[in-house]
Amino acid sequence: MIRSSCFDRLRTVAILHTAAAAVFFYVLLMPGFRPFDIIPGAGEVVTVYMDGVEIGTLNAGIDTMELYREARREFSSEHGKLVFSEMPEFEFVKKAAFFCHTDSEKEITAKIKSRLESGIRDDLAPSYSIKVNGTVVTVKSAEEAGGVLKSAIERYDRDDAFDIELVKDSSREFNVLIPKIVDKNNSDADLSAPLAAGAGHIEEDLSVCEFKNSGEGFDSFDYCVNDIAFSDDVEIVESYLAAGEAADPELASSMLFDLQEVQQIYTVQKGDTLSEIALTVGLPLDEIIALNDSLENENSVIHPDEELIITVPEPELSVVWKETERVEEIYDLPTEYIYNDSWYTNHSEVITQPSAGCRDAVIMTTRMDDKEISREVLYEEIKAPAVAKVVEVGTIIPPTFIKPISGGRMSSPFGRRKKPKAGASSFHKGIDWATPVGTSVYASSGGTVVKAGWGSGYGYVVYINHPNGMQTRYGHLSKVYAKVGQTVKQGEVIAASGNTGVSTGPHIHFEILVGGTQVDPMNYL
Repeated sequence: MIRSSCFDRLRTVAILHTAAAAVFFYVLLMPGFRPFDIIPGAGEVVTVYMDGVEIGTLNAGIDTMELYREARREFSSEHGKLVFSEMPEFEFVKKAAFFCHTDSEKEITAKIKSRLESGIRDDLAPSYSIKVNGTVVTVKSAEEAGGVLKSAIERYDRDDAFDIELVKDSSREFNVLIPKIVDKNNSDADLSAPLAAGAGHIEEDLSVCEFKNSGEGFDSFDYCVNDIAFSDDVEIVESYLAAGEAADPELASSMLFDLQEVQQIYTVQKGDTLSEIALTVGLPLDEIIALNDSLENENSVIHPDEELIITVPEPELSVVWKETERVEEIYDLPTEYIYNDSWYTNHSEVITQPSAGCRDAVIMTTRMDDKEISREVLYEEIKAPAVAKVVEVGTIIPPTFIKPISGGRMSSPFGRRKKPKAGASSFHKGIDWATPVGTSVYASSGGTVVKAGWGSGYGYVVYINHPNGMQTRYGHLSKVYAKVGQTVKQGEVIAASGNTGVSTGPHIHFEILVGGTQVDPMNYL
């Protein structure tokens, strides 16, 4: 009885499973019934999210962005005017599936368009952006943009001879205007091309101030602003901003033409000092130190080619202009040089002292904003002639000096010291480096060996005379390889270090002499 009951229950379950399977496949085959898709191939689908909201699932092979473009076309066609909507962010999540409900392309397109409708911006108004390199300043209208640029040239256009015209750039897809600076009295003269700092004169057919006649003399010139231009390319681009976000013209002008602190790099030149650099760039020394981690204080050591950060006040956009002026001035002539091929470059002599002169002259001056960049004398009448300074200079590069050993520890610097032992001097005339006996000793600079052998308290020594009159000495040597009269090159091995003469331990003693007097070698190495 129990077995029969168990058997009946098993048979019932089997019948139910069979019936369910039949219903399942029947539903699959019913026309028009599609609760899910049978995904072909590997069975990959993509769930699409728009601004974080799920909008549907597609087969992996469908181009969702093409559906987005189609939604935009429909969106624009229905509105029939320029409408702004927030740019959506899409996210795509791919997954494997064999049976999965997917949305049709039409359904996804409709959902995207619905999301675009919800993002319509009706608070945007037309505006115009002035673009200079990477700087963008936006005002309400093209007229305001032109007025901002006109206000800059008015600072230097004393005779109100120039104007700004905005010309549409037909090569651009969007509405882009190019400001042209024109002469009011000569509309064909386009002066808007950027002028590089220190650029030469404009071409004759673009000159605003022409000579009155071909004869020379002060009456042959018009004295006025000849040329005016912006230092960089400028364009005005139509854009859209929310009400109240555009800058007023006065603020826009300040943002473009007022001085701003701009970081630049100054490369240290030979002979530079921190105080001289501060004077050259017009920046307080403590500010230069604060900007550069490599500088601890005003006594920090700087080296040629080292780069220092400095801040220079500069506007985003400058006005470059040229003016013809008549001036009576004190003037100097440029220095004249006589080159002597038998002197070193660090040797010079003044042959003639300069004397300033006086002249009445016509000057063409080029300025960037208020800073003079260059000037050219167009005509002059000398009242008192100037005398040029004449300097004779050498052309031969002087010898350099290197440390005479590799490694070693400085055990005694140049200058006064406590006597290390009896017989030693209390004033040290060179530098000592502690180093093992037998260390190679190199010629610090090229020259001729004038002594090689025993040198009393210095033990074994080598003396080398150099072409510029200086001499180097190497003492307490264990071996001497160089010979008197031998010409050696910089870096050539001349001896081996030792512990000979009056010495407290293995080391090399090194001297540099200028005019027969020992000097601190560290100033030359």
